[in-house]
Amino acid sequence: MTPLPVTPAHQLADRPPDKDWLVTGLWSQEAVGIIGGEPKCCKSFLALDLAVAVAGGAPCLRRFGVPKPGRVLLYAAEDAAHIVRRRIEGIGAAAGLSIFDLDIQVITAPSLRLDLDADRASLEETIARLEPRLLILDPFVRLHRIDENISGEVAPLLAFLRQLQRRHGLAVILVHHARKNASSMRAGQGLRGSSEFHAWGDSNLYLRRDGDALTLTVEHRAASAMPAIRLELTERADALALEVVDGRPQPAQGAEARSIDERIVAALAEAGAPQPFADLRALCRVRTTTLYQRLAAMAAAGRIVKSTDGYRLATG
Repeated sequence: MTPLPVTPAHQLADRPPDKDWLVTGLWSQEAVGIIGGEPKCCKSFLALDLAVAVAGGAPCLRRFGVPKPGRVLLYAAEDAAHIVRRRIEGIGAAAGLSIFDLDIQVITAPSLRLDLDADRASLEETIARLEPRLLILDPFVRLHRIDENISGEVAPLLAFLRQLQRRHGLAVILVHHARKNASSMRAGQGLRGSSEFHAWGDSNLYLRRDGDALTLTVEHRAASAMPAIRLELTERADALALEVVDGRPQPAQGAEARSIDERIVAALAEAGAPQPFADLRALCRVRTTTLYQRLAAMAAAGRIVKSTDGYRLATG
């Protein structure tokens, strides 16, 4: 019988600081875990915001940085393809990114069952071929036909996802529902089904509604968690995305707004061609939210025009 491999503790790899986070503060590098919450808590929007951030290198929720962007593999079981695209485009617009800038590969198979050997093999083969940094499966309830309340049935499925994480060095996000009326429980304990879900996660994100207020709670196995933060789903022009409520930059006013507008005009005039949002942000050195607000105001005033190629100065 072959003995198991062992390594002295002092020889274990010491991961560099920039490898600790996939999304700083929200999701650990190569972590498996849950985005959980009751229905209509924007779980899928949060999952897609993470996807856009990792794929495009923009801060998640316009606040949490991505040290090393990479490919994302997504399976969205409940939403039609055009809805997924529209949501990704909206979140990308809020982040100053075009959908063409995002390496998000969407699994379009009509079904994916983690309790079937053939589907597991197909998923692993896809991961091996595409080498994503992040796999998002949304939601868990559409990925099986087991009893979620029985630990012995849930554990093998979660173990398979853990094996994928270890074999291929990727992070795994599983979107999962919370029990109804779980607001009085600790967030992780409110997840629907077996306690295996809460125990499995290295990083977990929980969304809760209290009236109109939406709260995000963060939990990590190997890092301290930040205080809970408030979010809201905001629509601006063609962008629908979650935003952090507290500490959000205020709209530029007065002389500051005029100064930013002048920088935008100068950048567009010098470029002589339409500029994508991301390029314009780099030229103007303006916060994403502030630039978005000023571009919207200038477009409404007829000073600039937005096209599929980017922004340009209005003529005439």
